[in-house]
Amino acid sequence: MKEKQIDNLPKNPIEAQGLLIKAFYEKFGKEALPLIAEVCKKQGHALGLKIKQKVSDNRLSTVANAFSKSYNPDDINVVEISDIKFQIQGTKCPFGLENTSRELCEAVMEIDAEYFRTAVSEDLKLKVIKTVAAGDKYCDTIYSF
Repeated sequence: MKEKQIDNLPKNPIEAQGLLIKAFYEKFGKEALPLIAEVCKKQGHALGLKIKQKVSDNRLSTVANAFSKSYNPDDINVVEISDIKFQIQGTKCPFGLENTSRELCEAVMEIDAEYFRTAVSEDLKLKVIKTVAAGDKYCDTIYSF
């Protein structure tokens, strides 16, 4: 039996999730963004609860260090980690959202925003300064109080 050739296979579950998110966004447009954000927020909450159980305390610096270790060090630059601010830059979107839209990035970033709000504090804010989804050369995000 001949195998069917499928292009653009995901390398991991996060890339597969990104393919699904992009397909949903392409089909339904901006109307899909609130639903994407809502589902991503739930995912972030679940991940935040898990990391909260694994780390020794819920300080931003502790959670940010754990978060940073989940990435390939060649793809990120940790600009600052403290108990009031975490700034991280990345050259590759784990979801493959490069050159899609800033709005789609912000909806998907609800995962990370809720992860930190759950694990650290509801008062923590996320600011997306740059994003490869909007065509920037790298992502630049700040989590701060």
